[in-house]
Amino acid sequence: MPEAVSICPHPVDTRTPRVPENLAYSLTLPAALASPAVARSAARTILEAHGLYDVTAAAIQVIGELAACACVFTPSDSVYLSLRYRDDALRISLYDGHPRHTHRRLAAACDGRRRSLLLLLACVMHACDGEWGFGASQEPGDGTRLWAVLPREGAREYGHAA
Repeated sequence: MPEAVSICPHPVDTRTPRVPENLAYSLTLPAALASPAVARSAARTILEAHGLYDVTAAAIQVIGELAACACVFTPSDSVYLSLRYRDDALRISLYDGHPRHTHRRLAAACDGRRRSLLLLLACVMHACDGEWGFGASQEPGDGTRLWAVLPREGAREYGHAA
């Protein structure tokens, strides 16, 4: 009896192993109260699929804080999350549609409000010896880009302490 042959075989992707260096994902999320939780859940799945269990605790905290801030500020109906792993660090970016103010006082007030919403993020990034910030975005449209660079070693230590 001949062996069964599938008409449309579903090959296993062996060309792209799930290792940290191949982590590159982007998600568009609605600007809604539930989106920070969705972003954290998706990030946990992505990080664990790429073997980055040791950075997950710090990363999901950082992603949740950035997503919450982006959702509060954006006047549009969505925010955009980007995750990349390069040079032993997780690079997290969130884009919202809130344009940067051209008036100096308005810009300072708006930046101060953002910083106050990101106090917990600042503490986590300090504990992980990472960098973070925000500024004008050129893509995926005018607005603000919030970013964090989370070194793997610092995130690992943060996870052990937590």
